[in-house]
Amino acid sequence: MTAPFEPRRGDADALRLIADHPLAWLVSRAFYASPLPLIAETDASGAILSLLGHCGRRNPLVADLRADPRALILFNGPQGYVSPSLLSQPDWAPTWNYAVLRFTVDVTFVEDETSGAVERLVAAMEGDRWSTERVGPRYPAMLDRIIAFRARIVSADPGFKLGQDESAAGLDEIVARHPDRTLAAWMEDQAKP
Repeated sequence: MTAPFEPRRGDADALRLIADHPLAWLVSRAFYASPLPLIAETDASGAILSLLGHCGRRNPLVADLRADPRALILFNGPQGYVSPSLLSQPDWAPTWNYAVLRFTVDVTFVEDETSGAVERLVAAMEGDRWSTERVGPRYPAMLDRIIAFRARIVSADPGFKLGQDESAAGLDEIVARHPDRTLAAWMEDQAKP
């Protein structure tokens, strides 16, 4: 993918996208694919080093990635159609704006980290509203049916097409009138100097 624009703040914007939209496609070279929630792991400077997740042990990805660990991870962030009716400029054409991330990764299964991976995901999604302790005695059996993995980042290819090429006046109109307020907020944020 060759995207016309990089995220304005690099990994910080990528981390925000992952936190806000954690469900990503994990795709093997044999094209087995599953949507799975993932958590970014960073170094002290905030650079994304890996993505942590888990899947069912019976998922065909497990055997496939054990044989060949190279894979793609695809995150879709905010996206949507941008209608010419949002602008006062009569000759403006429609477009689609989006923020996406594509990572080439090497996947390693980390069976001994399964419980911790689930706990981290639950904490990220629930905060202190709920914990796995509430599952009760069924929880160990549930853990036995899943396996954690760490996807080490080999390369990253972000694509943030969020109106960066619009005139300031045009972008202001789009942001003010777009019905998807989340997308509009991302567009406004990426346009800031």
